[in-house]
Amino acid sequence: MIIGMNPGSVVVDMAVESGGNVEGSKLGEEVDISGVRIIGLENLPGNVAVHASQMYSSNLGNLITEFWEDESKSFKLDLEDEIIRGCLVTHQGDIISETVKNIYK
Repeated sequence: MIIGMNPGSVVVDMAVESGGNVEGSKLGEEVDISGVRIIGLENLPGNVAVHASQMYSSNLGNLITEFWEDESKSFKLDLEDEIIRGCLVTHQGDIISETVKNIYK
């Protein structure tokens, strides 16, 4: 199956520590088979949590920086801004999120 994949494809063997599900995967290594990268990370759940936390904290930091007003030392809540509307669920008792509104129709 791997030989039939396009070069540049990436496969992560999530079971590499218990023998693996991908032929050719090696514990703790990245292997290249016909241009397909097979990743056999040790302790994948432990690594994913760190990266997910870093990405989430970076996103929150960037969001706050983007809408923080130094003069007033407050968060500018512009309800017309596309980013704010995508993040905001409720405001002053009203449901703002279109996704949540559709759930409660």
